[in-house]
Amino acid sequence: MKNRNTFKKDERISYQKEIEFLFAKGKTFITHPFRAVYVEAHPVSGARAAVLISVPKKKVRRAVNRNQIKRHVRETYRQNKSDLHSYLEEHQSGLLIAFIFIGKELPDRDSVESSIKKGLEKIKENCYA
Repeated sequence: MKNRNTFKKDERISYQKEIEFLFAKGKTFITHPFRAVYVEAHPVSGARAAVLISVPKKKVRRAVNRNQIKRHVRETYRQNKSDLHSYLEEHQSGLLIAFIFIGKELPDRDSVESSIKKGLEKIKENCYA
């Protein structure tokens, strides 16, 4: 069967306890315009990695723009998650990841894509270093 790049419901963090655990125990770094928080833990949903994407209203006032940023992050993660998932499969581990927008102005798609890719690589490097 062909490996499809999808982003299903079980790959999203939706439980309040997971969110609290992620922000209480997680490690943080910045890949501008995002702050990434991650912790090694198996998601409740059973997926290898689960992601939370946040674009605060305080930073981006218009809902259209907030949704656009979140769409770009989801799409970039969907296209680049296969390396991370194979790495987690190797180590029999799981991850909870949050990407929080911290920029002041609306980023273009390329800057979102490059910062999410850098963030995923840095997470891979830091997990078992």
